[in-house]
Amino acid sequence: MAQPRIGQKVIVDVPSTTANIGPGFDCLGAAVDLNNRFTIQRIEGNGERFELIIEGEEGSHLRGGPDNLFYRAAQRVWKAAGIEPVGLEARVKLAVPPARGLGSSATAIVAGLVGANALMGSPLAKEKLLELAIDIEGHPDNVVPSLLGGLCLTAKAASNRWRVVRCEWHNTIKAVIAIPSIRLSTSEARRAMPKTIPIGDAVINLGAITLLLQGLRTGSRDLVTDGMHDRLHEPYRWRLIKGGVEVRQAALKAGALGCAISGAGPSILALCNEDQGAEISRAMMKTWEGFGVASKAPLLNLQTQGSQWHNPNSG
Repeated sequence: MAQPRIGQKVIVDVPSTTANIGPGFDCLGAAVDLNNRFTIQRIEGNGERFELIIEGEEGSHLRGGPDNLFYRAAQRVWKAAGIEPVGLEARVKLAVPPARGLGSSATAIVAGLVGANALMGSPLAKEKLLELAIDIEGHPDNVVPSLLGGLCLTAKAASNRWRVVRCEWHNTIKAVIAIPSIRLSTSEARRAMPKTIPIGDAVINLGAITLLLQGLRTGSRDLVTDGMHDRLHEPYRWRLIKGGVEVRQAALKAGALGCAISGAGPSILALCNEDQGAEISRAMMKTWEGFGVASKAPLLNLQTQGSQWHNPNSG
């Protein structure tokens, strides 16, 4: 298979995600309509050259080079397709701020996989890209909806295969995601969790995820409320988020059906009906303001298309 020619470009749009939804730790995630855009171009050089250009202040700390997460993902595609690595440039318009619990690293992985594959004429099937994405990330709850879109429940079956279930999300249920100016790394959030959990907590989560999925499918407010509870990670992570507990309480008081840490945090997800979204958004931002933390809290829809790419020269 031939390498892409120098100057060849593709544009990849990758949605952000909110994962660990309620009781769905490391298995349940949803794509939302907040996209990162990657303009990817083949440049001169071999597998050691990767240039990264970030548009916006949020990613000013991110760097190019062969160890960049995006480029490591691209290299996995080339290896699977049996071609030599090439030099790339990626120009990124960041709508998804890093280290906020919105799957920023997942967007880089997925964009690297999809972009490198598209530059070569898409020799790898989406199923292979999905397998590579999970292997790179280490867990599926962000990369799967980022690639496929929608609400995805992903589990490793007894056969050792990853199985993805696209779950229904009723159009009356919306997501307010309060995104603070503070950051929290996934590694720090992971360290806060215990090595083992009580079996009673696991049983409660198993029941809660059933209620939540049925509530999201039918639009039942009561089922969503009863299902949005977690015993596996949230009890250990709320203390890492300045003002987080109070922001959660403010969202619930303003009418949220349920509230959870988005991903590893510090962003906070509130599920609601659309007519309550503006009030919930204001309440969450105002509460964080009281702790000296600037934030924004957009009302977002489920993004169902997943990652999309196109050739900017195709007209």
